[in-house]
Amino acid sequence: MLPVHVTVAAIIEHNDRFLMVEEKTSRGEIVFNQPAGHLESDESLVDAIIREVKEETGLIFKPNELVGTYTLNPAANNQYYQRFCFTGNVQQPLKLAPEDSDIIAAHWMTIDEILAVLPQHRTGLIVQCLKDYLKGQRFSLESLLCTQDELALQREGINFLKQLQAK
Repeated sequence: MLPVHVTVAAIIEHNDRFLMVEEKTSRGEIVFNQPAGHLESDESLVDAIIREVKEETGLIFKPNELVGTYTLNPAANNQYYQRFCFTGNVQQPLKLAPEDSDIIAAHWMTIDEILAVLPQHRTGLIVQCLKDYLKGQRFSLESLLCTQDELALQREGINFLKQLQAK
């Protein structure tokens, strides 16, 4: 079985600019990315993106919708990734204060500025997620289910199906 890295990312727009982070990779490269990171154990996807935006920008993020789900199978680095890209709003968008030591700075960037640093993009998914966002692609957060109680989930499903049959 292949190890798959589950990641989350956020597209956050303010005054026709998009929130991007400039960060240093473990190999010492300087790259740009949307606020993004890995899902941690015992964490929902929504909780993960709220945490990642806070760590990388200092902002409180309220995800409203899922822009899309993206699979790199494999990515250019021969790793496998499943990315969930969210959009939503932030409080006090001008108070950028990254908390993560790998983040050099958070920036509000125009599309032209994002494209100008294309060779420094951490992943090709940055442009794809931005494209889907600008096309208006959105999915309800209700489509994402996270539970630690598989049996309770099964019971709830059985009850629903039985009620449906009784009608």
